[in-house]
Amino acid sequence: MFVVRELMHCKPGKVGEMVKRFKQMAPVMKELGFATPPRVMTDVTGEPFWTIVWEQDVPNLEQYMEMSRQTMADARLQKIMEGYHDFVVSGKREIYKLETV
Repeated sequence: MFVVRELMHCKPGKVGEMVKRFKQMAPVMKELGFATPPRVMTDVTGEPFWTIVWEQDVPNLEQYMEMSRQTMADARLQKIMEGYHDFVVSGKREIYKLETV
């Protein structure tokens, strides 16, 4: 099992818009057959400020890559995420192997 985290550092006041978009994505992803719902988290400590994390569990990296291809090709998800670069300053992806459950 792997945990994939997408960390984004937003422009001031834009975290709420990203949370809204991520919440809109979750039911579409469920409809596409993704068994594990994603988790959306926002920072409390402010290191750095305006950070949002989208986290999901995947059984293997091949499935994650297939999920990525499906979500990027889905017109509904493209519409939801349209223009999100206007809200984000920087970001990164972290992938961890889950050693205990």
